[in-house]
Amino acid sequence: MSDTHAYSSDVAFTPAVKAVQARKGSRAAYAHVEQNGGWRTEVDDDLAAFLAQANSFFLATASADGQPYIQHRGGPKGFVKVLDKTTLAFADYRGNRQYITQGNLSENPKAYILVMDYAHRRRVKIWGEARVVDDDPALTRSLMPQGYQARPEQAILFKIAAWDTNCPQHIPQKFDAADVAQALAVREGRIAELEAELAALKDERARIEVVHAG
Repeated sequence: MSDTHAYSSDVAFTPAVKAVQARKGSRAAYAHVEQNGGWRTEVDDDLAAFLAQANSFFLATASADGQPYIQHRGGPKGFVKVLDKTTLAFADYRGNRQYITQGNLSENPKAYILVMDYAHRRRVKIWGEARVVDDDPALTRSLMPQGYQARPEQAILFKIAAWDTNCPQHIPQKFDAADVAQALAVREGRIAELEAELAALKDERARIEVVHAG
């Protein structure tokens, strides 16, 4: 990374941020986190598993003069790849061809990823630097989810500086349509099984009643 910080969380906790924390009474708590190592800086099993289930995230960049831009990125679960302990990667699909993210990264590599898991009310924040790789077709192909109907244009590599999780407060619980459809299909299948069992029991009861009546 281009910057050196005393603590990993300094990527977000600038002197101005720490001044506000001190004024509002939260600085001591975050200083304790810093003294215990700060935020995590490498992909662990929990983060790898979280990303493997992600089918969507938001990528934030900024121009050289600080104008922010947030872009959604999506794909099948697992479209975000872990290349090593500090590097994430994904295929960048052709879209509206505005190239704001690519332009920003060409002059300011600092970037941020926010991954939301609405179903389980979880979120992960990842700070780092990103770069576009548009001259390595083999890399781009290797990152392309198998069978996914999208046109890959390039790859984006994200070098992690720090990452942290948030509490679930205020996260609305939402479910993907595909997951809901699957759950409903399972329920409908079970209902069909129970109805078949009930019909069989009714037939058996009717047969017994006929035998007894005779």
